Amino acid sequence: MAPPAEISIPSTILSNAESKPFTLYNITLRLPLRSFVVQKRYSDFAALHALLSSSVGVPPPAPLPAKSWFKSTVSSPEMTEDRRRGLEAYLRAIAESPDRRWRDTHAWRAFLNLPSSSTTNSAASAHGLVAAAGSGATIGAADPTTWLDMHREMKSCLHEARLALGRRDAAQEAGSAAGAAEAGAAAKKALVRGGTLLAALADGLRSMQEAGRLGEGELRRRRDLVAAARVDRDGLDKLSSSLASSHGGGGLRGGAGGGPVGGIGGGDRATLLGGGGASRTGGRVLGAPAPETVRTRELDNDGVLQLQKVQMAEQDQAVEQLGAIVRRQKEMGYMIRDEVDAQIEMLGRMDEDADRLGGKLRAAKNRVKNLQG
Repeated sequence: MAPPAEISIPSTILSNAESKPFTLYNITLRLPLRSFVVQKRYSDFAALHALLSSSVGVPPPAPLPAKSWFKSTVSSPEMTEDRRRGLEAYLRAIAESPDRRWRDTHAWRAFLNLPSSSTTNSAASAHGLVAAAGSGATIGAADPTTWLDMHREMKSCLHEARLALGRRDAAQEAGSAAGAAEAGAAAKKALVRGGTLLAALADGLRSMQEAGRLGEGELRRRRDLVAAARVDRDGLDKLSSSLASSHGGGGLRGGAGGGPVGGIGGGDRATLLGGGGASRTGGRVLGAPAPETVRTRELDNDGVLQLQKVQMAEQDQAVEQLGAIVRRQKEMGYMIRDEVDAQIEMLGRMDEDADRLGGKLRAAKNRVKNLQG
């Protein structure tokens, strides 16, 4: 049974992947725990309609927008928008219908990359994203709106990996080798999905830059987002890989007889958290009391203190730069005030000249009246 999903088609994109261009419709699905994007052509919708009609025996509750034989949507933005609205209404009618027959078919779930049961929701959604990233996510990432949806999903993957690493540490503390291995595998899968989406996002930014679809400032902002996410992902991947090394070296042990906490040797655990021993980590663990970051994970207590000093110095420098900007703004304000005062003075002189000219005109009119009288 497919999980409930909120379906919309917020945008379209023109694909030139083949010799003949075609329109791709960006289908956004919002599930209870995640959101993702699926891209389909009109021919995919037509195939879905035929499969649903044949599987259920009756057509879906809403008609499929008719195919245009004389004019292509590629050359007509109006037709593209009309078809987008029609296809969105078509999908929503199926998703919101009280009759589940069309939603329970394999064709519907395969079309939207939905799982076959609620228990496999996360895995199937992630599988759909990886498949999309492998085949058409780069095309989807070239659309500014779809790019943001994919970036949100990528951040969700990194968050999922971070939570899995936290569960792994908790399992180690409890001495559960199987739980630690399972959580580590889940973290690795999430990191693979995040890395795939990161590559697609970077390719999408290059495509948008070549097509001129975003300004330079927005492109720079999105590049910074990708760079920060890549640093975060690499740090998490390094932490996840260190667990595999400790497994290979026999780092996981029974933990009985007063052994190390979580069944991991002191040296291995210190290496896992980025230090060389207990004195380097200072007893810090993920999430207690302040979560570790990529920059602090490989530092001992003295290193963290030095990092804080460096960050405070950077903040002081940023405050000084901000102060310089404020001073320049203040000077510009003074200059604007002086300019306004000069303009007011000029307007006052013009007003006086206008009064004098008005007086002369009235005197001339009086003389003309006297001459006429």
